[in-house]
Order: sequence, then structure tokens, then C-alpha cells
Amino acid sequence: MQVSEPALKKQNSSGMDAIMSEEYASQSKLLEDFTCVPSIESAWVFKTSNGDRSTAMFSISQADLLANNTRKHILYSHITRHGTDPLECQWSPFPIEMTGVSIVVPSPSGSKLLVVRNGEKGSCTKLQIVDQSHVDKEIHVDQSTHGPLFTDEWFQGISWNQEETFIAYIAEESPRPTPAFDDAGYRKEGSSGKDCNSWRGLGEWEENWGETYSKKGRPSLFVLDISSGEVRTVRGIAKSLSIGQVVWAPPSSTGHQKHLVFVGWLEHNGFQKTARKLGMKYCSNRPCSLYAIRCPFEEPNADNASLSGGKSDSASVVTNLTPSISSAFFPRFSKDGKLLVFLSAKCAVDSGAHNATDSLHKINWPSDWKTDEHLDMIDVVPPVMCPDDGCFPGLYCSSMLSDPWLSNHCTIILTSAWRSTQVILLVDVLSGKVTRISPELSDYSWSALAVNGSDVLSVSSSPIDPPQISYGHEASKEDHQTRGWVWEEVTSPLMAGSNKVKALLSHHKFSILKIPVTNPCDVLSDGGQLPFEAIFVSCEDSSQKPTVLILHGGPHSTSVSSYSKSSAFLASLGFNLLVVNYRGTLGFGEEALQSLPGKVGSQDVQDCLMALDYVIKEGLIDASKVAVVGISHGGFLSTHLIGQAPDRFAVAAARNPVCNLSLMVGTTDIPDWCYAVACGTEAKHLASESPSLDHLRLFYQKSPIAHISEVKAPLLMLLGGADLRVPTSNGLQYARALRERGGDVKIMMFPEDIHEINIPRSDFESFLNIGIWFKKYLK
Repeated sequence: MQVSEPALKKQNSSGMDAIMSEEYASQSKLLEDFTCVPSIESAWVFKTSNGDRSTAMFSISQADLLANNTRKHILYSHITRHGTDPLECQWSPFPIEMTGVSIVVPSPSGSKLLVVRNGEKGSCTKLQIVDQSHVDKEIHVDQSTHGPLFTDEWFQGISWNQEETFIAYIAEESPRPTPAFDDAGYRKEGSSGKDCNSWRGLGEWEENWGETYSKKGRPSLFVLDISSGEVRTVRGIAKSLSIGQVVWAPPSSTGHQKHLVFVGWLEHNGFQKTARKLGMKYCSNRPCSLYAIRCPFEEPNADNASLSGGKSDSASVVTNLTPSISSAFFPRFSKDGKLLVFLSAKCAVDSGAHNATDSLHKINWPSDWKTDEHLDMIDVVPPVMCPDDGCFPGLYCSSMLSDPWLSNHCTIILTSAWRSTQVILLVDVLSGKVTRISPELSDYSWSALAVNGSDVLSVSSSPIDPPQISYGHEASKEDHQTRGWVWEEVTSPLMAGSNKVKALLSHHKFSILKIPVTNPCDVLSDGGQLPFEAIFVSCEDSSQKPTVLILHGGPHSTSVSSYSKSSAFLASLGFNLLVVNYRGTLGFGEEALQSLPGKVGSQDVQDCLMALDYVIKEGLIDASKVAVVGISHGGFLSTHLIGQAPDRFAVAAARNPVCNLSLMVGTTDIPDWCYAVACGTEAKHLASESPSLDHLRLFYQKSPIAHISEVKAPLLMLLGGADLRVPTSNGLQYARALRERGGDVKIMMFPEDIHEINIPRSDFESFLNIGIWFKKYLK
């Protein structure tokens, strides 16, 4: 039988028909335009000999789809400000690509640069000291000393001392030797190393910090002597601590006794204090403290320093600086060395919520501190329980600048969630006064990049406006018409890359909607009854266009009004976006956040439906054309919604969703999360590695899979094959059960991806298929 030519044209080699092939072609080209826009990762500002002039250094990243990795660039700008004259910026003509570079860290003066190149497994780590004209020194650190340096936002700690003679950092401890075997059997200790006639076993499995960290060694503390190139391990730290976020303490009044201050996480944080490391990524509820220890190059007998066994001198003493509080991290010393400030996630640790409202604390640091001297901790900014409308809702800081201090030595700059926006805060550490310095009348989100004396370099964006660099300073006393802070936009080469994206989104608008809680139950706290919010991105003629409901994970995280490549891409396809910050979201006060644990699958689901009802009632969208998408707990809500409200959603997509808590509890790196969201305040007392039948039944009842028989919407399931947070078994079980019931399901598996699905090609293909899937069913 011959196949006609028209029939051949209907499908290509991928099995697509001509119409679908054309859709892939057009959407992929559009998504590439969004993918090409660079992102600002970090920045530093340095003073020059010209008092009015500073030099800014920006670290820029850009996805490279062909190489399937992320390019990193450095871009420089000279910033000049004369009194009240407009800001002047002179940019370097081209960015410098940092091929193979893991991270760069400038010295305090800006005259030197540490360039880190982490080697692959088995190869050495390269540390380069670069001055203003050349590579001054390159140190190769063998795997027998340590593995790669940590460069993530949590364990990372790379710190120059003030004299720029030492660098302290966190790196992977060298792996313990494993048993060796040859044709004669086990090779005893002392046998020669590798040869072609022997092989190494795996040895005993060691606990790890879960998602992101499963292939990394134990985080440990090291110090580099720049002049000699020698690297020393900081000895005397208990093996039960994982180390991160190291900084140098100010030198004593005599100039000697250099100390290091670091964060230590107890490794025995499993149920009933068993030796288990529960997942760290996205979880600020892991107990931690600030510790201090002497620099190993100051120890008279560094090789013998130990906490246990034999005689120990003061050089090996590790001092817990914050024994009275369950959480302390992001330590920062003031420029004059008199204050140590730090954040605490005490609310999260004590309640079991995986993120909660932060608090800020300080320690008055003596000029001649001794390791046996007790230091008092002073509260600066406590958690806010139930904020008044429009008022400060508390601190929610996922990071802190390496140098957040203004030139007065008593004021710091923080970036924090404030309801559905992100804002820049000024905190007077002496009085505890918190001031919002980013524009109060703006719904844009702002983030501080660097502090320059009394000025702040920042970036702002919105769901429809790519990032814009701004430079802020306090209004002068002579300017009687302006109060607070003045922000000047900085014209930069980065804007050229985003012009096409701005054109694609030029007809869109966004607003932040307040959604009242209808019929709140009497047992809710005052904060739990307050309105929550949703960010609404609208097309022209929005009431006639399809709408995508976007739901964040967590549940204790947030979607702020900043630019997101993936959301902007969906908006450019002609979709309205409704981004819901349901109760339990960060940024709304502690009572609102704590209203959700124990009520997942009900309160959060109802909040999403209330937000949807609100925009329908206001005539903003077409109720018959609604899609839903979410990742992690957002996927939990997406699959809940299509089961609990099957007639309200035309199509759905879920990225690494929680679909069955009773299955997840035995496979995830955070089983305590399953108890926390399902059992609420009783979770810490009930949690066990062997859940009871009653608890498994409760987990199942609170899961989307309990409503799977009601699902009607076609579902796109996107899974990361290396996800330890919500292993693929959760999504696969749900998708297969849906197929068993005749449901329309498409599964995409990204074998190398973890929970975020953020490898460049995977991220690209993930959102390309979401766009195509939604357009197919929302015609």
C-alpha cells in the first residue's frame, strides 16, 4: 500500500503533525528571546582615589543552551556622582567571560580578586590571586587536602581578612579511604595506592544534606596563607558539625589572636535526635549556632589541636557564641569591629515550619575578646506576628550582602519580602528601627546589590519589566521637596538585551490584588484572617483571554512581583497570569504563615479558588479558559485543584509535584515536612521514620491522589530524575493512576535534574512544553 504525499506531510520525524510542528518552531524561537536575557547575580562597589568616583563590578549569568550550562561574565562600570548632579556611568565596552570559574570574591580594598576554579572529582582545585594587572599567585589544592569549595547560598563562606593576607573558606572534606581489593582479596592498610590490578570498594554509606548536596563531601573550614600558598585545615571542630558562612572576627587590640566566626549545623538532627541529616535546601528550620575558633596559623601546635583526647590548649577551643537561641546565621561584623549582627530562623526551628519569619540580633564585640568570655546577645528586630495594614510585616531574608553596612557603622541594608513585593530595608542596629527605603508607592520588587559608603546599588523589576539597575542615596537636607531616599536609574548595556522582551510585554499590565478571606473559621488567629494577595498580569482584552493560575512551592515561600523569565514567556503567549500568595506565604506576618500547617489540601486550596473567584467576579478573566501550573507544593495545589474543582480548569501542568504524602514520607530527604504540613503543631512530637497506619491514612487523605477519580483536565507532568525532595515515584504514581482511569496525561522526565529542573536545556524544554500544552487546550 502506498502512502500519499499529503499524508507524509502531516507528520514529521518526531511524530508531530504540521500544525504542532509549527507551534514548536514559533514558541521555541520566542522562548529563546527570553532565555538570552542575562541576569545580575551579584555586584561589588569600590572607592577610588577620586572621592566622587567608584568602580562597580557586576557578576552576570546567561544560559548557554548549546553547551547546556550557564555562562558567567564580569562587567565593570565607573560611577560618578557630584552632589546633586545627575549620576554618570561609564561602562566597559564588553563583558569578560569567566570560563571554568566557579566564583570570584574581591578583597576588602578591591585591589585583589580571588578566582576559584573547582576541579572535577579527582582533580585539584585552583585558587588564583589576581591583582589589578596580572595573576599574582596560583595555588593548586590537591584532593587529599580538600575537594571543591562550596559556592551555594547556604554553606558558602569565602572571607578575606582585613589585612588581605589570609582567606578562609568552606570546602568539601576529603573522602575517607575505602577498602581496597585485588586478586588476593582485601588489601591491608599501608598497601600502595592505585594500580591496574586493584580496585576500591564503596565503604559505609554516609548521611548527607539531601537535595543539591547528595554528592558533596562534608563542609569543612580551611584557611589559605596567601604569601606562602599554604592551606591549613581548621582543626578542633567536632565532627558532628557541618560548617558554613565563615567570616573573620576583628583583630584584637594587640593585633594578634585572629579568630574565625562561622555557622555550625548539628548533623544529628533526625527524629528523636538520631544521626540523620534532614534536607537543608530551602529549609531554614535546621538548628544552627555561631561559633568562634582561632586561625590555624596562630596555633602554636596546630597539628595536635583537638577537642578530645590528650591535652588541649586554648588554640583548639571552639566557642558557641549563641547558645541561648536555636538558630543563628549570616554573621556580619561592622566596619569598626564593634558589632556582630546575625539573622535567626528561630520561629522556623521552634515551630517546625520549613521557613518562617526571621529575627535580627547583635552582639557587642569587645576589642580584646577571649574564647572563654561570655557575650550577651541582644534582640534588634523581633518577629512580627500580625502586621497592621501597610506596615512592616517582619523580616524574610533569603540572603544578606557580604558587606551590608553603611558608613556610619550602625546601619545595615537588607532585602526582604514585604507581602507580594520585595523591598530594601534600612535597619538601625542601635535602636532597632526599620525603614523601607525602596519606593513605597511602587509595586515593583527591589533588591540591594551592594553598599557604597552611604549609597546603595540596587536592581528592580516587575513581572513585565526586566531588571533595571538603580543607584540610591538619602535625599539631601537642601532638597526640601524630596523625603526619604532618591533612586536614579542607571543606563547599562544589559538593557539592550532586554529591549525585545520589553517590546513583547509592552501591552501587558500588572497589579497586586488583595483577596479577602471569606467565612474564616473561629479558631484562626487574627493574622490568619487577614486578606492574602495575588499578582495579576493582564493582556489587552483580558476578559477574553485565557488565564494561567501560577502557584509557588514551599508552602512557606513566596512569589514576589519581580521579573521571571518563565512567567514572562507565558504572558507573551497571550495568557493572563494570576500568581497567588495563599496564606502560609512568607511576607505577611508569622500568624498568617502559621495558619496553614495542618490544613494543607484545604485552606490553601480554598485560597486559590477564592483568588480565582475574585478576578472572575471583577470581570477580569474568562472563567471557561483557566489553566493551573505549580512546582513542588505548587504542584501539590495544582493536582489538588483539578481533583477538588474539576470543572474549573481546562488544563494543568505540574513540576515535581507532591501527589501522595503517604508515599513521600518514606522516600524524601525531608520526612519532617510531611508531618509538619499534615499534622501542624503536633508534628514534632509525632514524627517518626516508621509512620503509624493512622498517620499514613491522614497523609493520604490530605494528598491530591485522594481526589484523582474526579480529575477531568489534561495533565502535563514534568519530573526531575535526580530529585531527592519529591522523588519521581510521587509524580509517576499519580500520572499512571490517572491514565488507568482514562485521563489525558503527558509525562516528561529530565534524568539529570534535581527538584528545580534548572539545567538550561531542561528548563527550556520544560516551559516550551507547558506553553504548547496550554495553547493546545485553551484555544
